[in-house]
Amino acid sequence: MATEEPKYTLLEKSEPFELRAYAPLIVAEVKVDGDLDAASSQGFRLIAAYIFGKNQVSEKIAMTTPVGIESSDQNEGAKIAMTAPVGIESSKSPDNAGNQWMVSFVMPAEYTLASLPKPLDPKVKIREVPAEKRAVITFSGFYNEEKVQEKTQALRDWIKLKNLKPTGEPQFARYNPPWTLPFMRRNEVMIQVQD
Repeated sequence: MATEEPKYTLLEKSEPFELRAYAPLIVAEVKVDGDLDAASSQGFRLIAAYIFGKNQVSEKIAMTTPVGIESSDQNEGAKIAMTAPVGIESSKSPDNAGNQWMVSFVMPAEYTLASLPKPLDPKVKIREVPAEKRAVITFSGFYNEEKVQEKTQALRDWIKLKNLKPTGEPQFARYNPPWTLPFMRRNEVMIQVQD
């Protein structure tokens, strides 16, 4: 059974880059502290509890992909670049213990803000994301700080080459469960852009 992904129109493709136009969507998101690995696990658990029935009507919501992760600082909703340490498999120093990350799941397209069950956990927020264009680089395998930084820089270079204007900070997206073989994993770095 295929897992639902956000709907988009492919505007341009030049491997491994794509320019996509995404339809509006709804996300459930949570802000968590720690290094990327710990924050990703904690955020995943909080949102998974919501979609598996920890909501006002105990309704189960279908799982979708990807799981989105982006770094955010202490300011309300402010985002910082993914060039901050984001090593997911290496141990982090105590200096990184205060990092904040936004972990998000896209909700199935069948829901509206009005029809989506309300989360019982106040940390889980629901919000609508308007239609947007995103430049994307796709890669497989395990990811670590160096690989994400390398892919983010390659995407920034492609955006510049295409005379696009970045309007958001990088978001890292994972599409596979942890037991997926490395060569079969799909990872992406996305940056919102305008022409």
